[in-house]
Amino acid sequence: MSDGRQRAARSQAPSQGVPGTGLAAPLNPRRIAAYVGLVVLGALVGVAGSLVQAAWFPGGLLLALAACAGLFYGGRRVFDTQLGTLAPAAGWLISIVLLLGGRPEGDYVFGDATGLTLFVLGGIVVAVICATMSRAPRPGADTGRPGK
Repeated sequence: MSDGRQRAARSQAPSQGVPGTGLAAPLNPRRIAAYVGLVVLGALVGVAGSLVQAAWFPGGLLLALAACAGLFYGGRRVFDTQLGTLAPAAGWLISIVLLLGGRPEGDYVFGDATGLTLFVLGGIVVAVICATMSRAPRPGADTGRPGK
C-alpha cells in the first residue's frame, strides 16, 4: 500500500469514544458551579466551626471537625475526585485565615490558642486524609477478568 492510502485508512478509523479525564476533560459549567458551591460551603463550615469550637471547647471542637470531615468526605464521594475534597478545604482554609486576621480593635473570633491549634491542624489533617483516600469501587463495574 502506498503512503497516501495508509493515511487515508487511518483517518477513516472509527473514533474510540473515550472521554477525557482530569485536565483533558471538556469544561462543564455545571461541574464548575458545583465546585464553586463547595468552596462557599467550605467557607461557611469554617466560619461556623470557628464560632462553635470557641464557644463550647471540647464538644464544639469535635462538632466542628466532624462537620469538616463530613463536607470533605461528601465532596470526595459525590465527585469521586480529589478536587471534590480540595474545593471545600480551600474555602475552609481561606475563611480560617481571614478570621485569624482579627479586627482593628484587636480581638478575633477564636477563643484560646489550644482550640485554635487543634481546629486548624485537625481540619488540615481531615482534608489530607479525605483527599488521599482511594476511590470506592463502583457497583457492577467490570473487573476485567476474562470468563466473567
